[in-house]
Amino acid sequence: MGSVLVHALFLTLFLFSHQTKAKFFYSSSNETRFGVSNIAGTCNLFHGKWVYDSSYPLYDPSTCPFIDPQFNCQKHGRKDELYQKFRWMPFSCPLPRFNGLKFLKGHKGKKIMFVGDSLSLNQFNSLACMLHASVPNSKATFRQRDALSSVTFEDYGLELFLYRTAYLVDLDHDKAGRVLKLDSITNGEAWRGMDVLIFNTWHWWTHTGSAQPWDYIQENNKLYKDMNRFVAFYKGLTTWARWVEKNVNPAQTKVFFLGISPVHYQGRDWNQPSKSCMSEKEPFFGLKYPGGIPMAWVVVNKVLSRMSKPVYFLDVTTLSQYRKDAHPEGYSGVMATDCSHWCLPGLPDTWNELLNAALSH
Repeated sequence: MGSVLVHALFLTLFLFSHQTKAKFFYSSSNETRFGVSNIAGTCNLFHGKWVYDSSYPLYDPSTCPFIDPQFNCQKHGRKDELYQKFRWMPFSCPLPRFNGLKFLKGHKGKKIMFVGDSLSLNQFNSLACMLHASVPNSKATFRQRDALSSVTFEDYGLELFLYRTAYLVDLDHDKAGRVLKLDSITNGEAWRGMDVLIFNTWHWWTHTGSAQPWDYIQENNKLYKDMNRFVAFYKGLTTWARWVEKNVNPAQTKVFFLGISPVHYQGRDWNQPSKSCMSEKEPFFGLKYPGGIPMAWVVVNKVLSRMSKPVYFLDVTTLSQYRKDAHPEGYSGVMATDCSHWCLPGLPDTWNELLNAALSH
């Protein structure tokens, strides 16, 4: 365990010493590492503010068959709808309004897969609803088997997939018990053959006690009862990065990584210590979020910055931190207080608008 503590100290010093090198997107070579400007002109899509827009939301939740019940806040009794009426407005340029029909035609015959935890489910549901709203009479087929779900828009041959995996790396049942394997990804076989991959992980790395789904962490065939979670996250994400480097052909597949999705259980993060997300009706409108950038963001940024293959960082962390009003709160039908997932329609629609902007360039 002493070596783990040394690793933790080294990682902390290493990450913090490199924070200032953060970029929004990363290119295909060390010589041409680039920011958002190379994908969307001179625009930083992630630096902006939330503005009221009466034309939102982009779809009616009562007519979309693809919303998981835990995200359907209106169905579970949430009466306010103001949280649906905010649009993300970058300071330096407009974010293109999502055109579902154009997206379907532009990605005809393509396969798009979200890979990750329930935040990936959130985003997968959102995109399916955004597309369904543009062609409500077009046949769309939903399938689910084990960890894999899909929605196929039959008239366009566009397939949306969701592969549920909380850690990206493997979580197996061995003789020792439930083992989180930081240097193993066998699930990746299911991710092959996609035109677009959008990865996400973090929330489950923080779980402890009865909410922790593993008994041991394994690395290099050694078992650890526990490990500094940022160290474990860094090691697991590095394994994922190696998988991308080895298995993805950039000429065939575009790879995205969704930034850290924040939680709003502690009101001190937005200077209201006595609150959580419960009964919040408006975004945070300050220019600098008091809670600051999460350490997990630093880990993601560092891993991406060292990759040679192109992985586009959808850096939604800060814009999502502002949305303390957009969680299911007590209206998920699953959790008494949910300040980690997002209502639909809602914030994940903006993530997909940003994904669409990146795919369009």
